[in-house]
Amino acid sequence: MVAPDSFKGSASAREVAEAIAEGLRRALPSVEIETVPMADGGEGTVEALVEATGGRYVEVQVTGPLGEPVCARFGLLGDGETAVIEMAAASGLPLVPPHRRDPMVTTTYGTGELIRAALDRGARRIVIGIGGSATVDGGVGMAQALGARFLDAGGRDIGPGGGTLAHLDRIDLSGLDPRLRATEVLVACDVTNPLYGPDGAAPVFGPQKGATPEMVAVLDANLRHLADVIRRDLGLDVSTLPGGGAAGGLGAGLVAFCSARLRPGVELVIETVGLERRLQGADLAVTGEGALDRQTPYGKTPAGVGRLARRLGIPAVAIVGSIGEGVDREILDACGLSGVLSIVPRPMALEAAVRQAVPLLRQAAERLGWLLAL
Repeated sequence: MVAPDSFKGSASAREVAEAIAEGLRRALPSVEIETVPMADGGEGTVEALVEATGGRYVEVQVTGPLGEPVCARFGLLGDGETAVIEMAAASGLPLVPPHRRDPMVTTTYGTGELIRAALDRGARRIVIGIGGSATVDGGVGMAQALGARFLDAGGRDIGPGGGTLAHLDRIDLSGLDPRLRATEVLVACDVTNPLYGPDGAAPVFGPQKGATPEMVAVLDANLRHLADVIRRDLGLDVSTLPGGGAAGGLGAGLVAFCSARLRPGVELVIETVGLERRLQGADLAVTGEGALDRQTPYGKTPAGVGRLARRLGIPAVAIVGSIGEGVDREILDACGLSGVLSIVPRPMALEAAVRQAVPLLRQAAERLGWLLAL
């Protein structure tokens, strides 16, 4: 079973899986290989799940982080009932030029439009990856696109962005899209930051989205105020929710406004592609990603695949672009891995390795095949 993540900037998960399979076959011509592209809830999740389930892509025009139209896509999986969305496709940081990054005004409205588009196409289960956001609006824009109202003291709808949350007086969910009540919403979330406070969305993630220290203080206070209004009007406490601060508070917003459940991203992908069932009877699992380092045990694809394989009594090996400093037997064991190979066969510049990732993957997999042949 070949079940790798993408090598970001080099090759998609599908391309990585096919290169590994080709290399293994060069050394072991009679080997039986099944490939399952993987992801951990971040970039590439839509592509991995669509490819793994024989689904299709849907492109729609939505509202970008700055209120300008952008073209975004999501996936409808092979079961015909599950949609997978990356919020970054509609509300991501790459959609905002560096000189215009300002989480006081950026909105998740387009993410809500993607959810609505998925509902329009019959989705009854929606998986949302929430990495890479340009926003700190607590998911308010997302909910507005789905019919919720966030009103100031004068009964007017508040404007877009985290800066307007200070004016929020009450929340009205009476107009929320009723289809959400019959829809399971699962959120791939690999951070545990709360909505506000020293480890919250604004202090930790705000600066990379363009927030100055002064903005961070305002945004943090505004998210605290949002949590207070949610508690009063909706009877739900999201103030200490682990992962509530993900994507500028979108994690908390999806829980509060869409009754979503937050799940570790790689676990959600493993469940969605049916990896446990597909691994049954395998002799070896081969996984991988661009870099294996000390962070890999904390929710990255090689750790998810490796631990599942170990639970099923199957050895697992990772083929990676680079092996981080300090990676030792203890880290591999925490990932459920029996071994790790780098694709880099000799000293080379990073740019060269990135450019040649696919042929280097084939060669590394072939070397693995030689060892297996022993």
